Amino acid sequence: MRLRDTLTAAAGAAVLLLTVPGSAYATEGDFSYTYIDNSGAEEQATLHDPASGRCITLGEAAQEYSQPPAHSPRNRTASVAIVFRNADCSGDEYTLRPHTGAAGERLKFRSVIFH
Repeated sequence: MRLRDTLTAAAGAAVLLLTVPGSAYATEGDFSYTYIDNSGAEEQATLHDPASGRCITLGEAAQEYSQPPAHSPRNRTASVAIVFRNADCSGDEYTLRPHTGAAGERLKFRSVIFH
């Protein structure tokens, strides 16, 4: 009986280890972009070592009707960056290569994810 209880406990522990999601890891490098602040001036922002596999909605460009979207992204991370026209990684998307990916002022976006 004890052997069966021990085996059951061990199997349960193994199942828990397999079902607990792993922590998100960060990609190395910087992702920068330009946004318009509340006074109408252009500002630069940088995400340092951003999380991979998780959607990042840009706080400076999140509100569709009250904030203009960000533009001019520069991907200097080790991962592919996919920028999205809308918040929450939805809408049209554009892919930027690792280390050298960049786009100009015409590319408008509100969120990004790194793979």
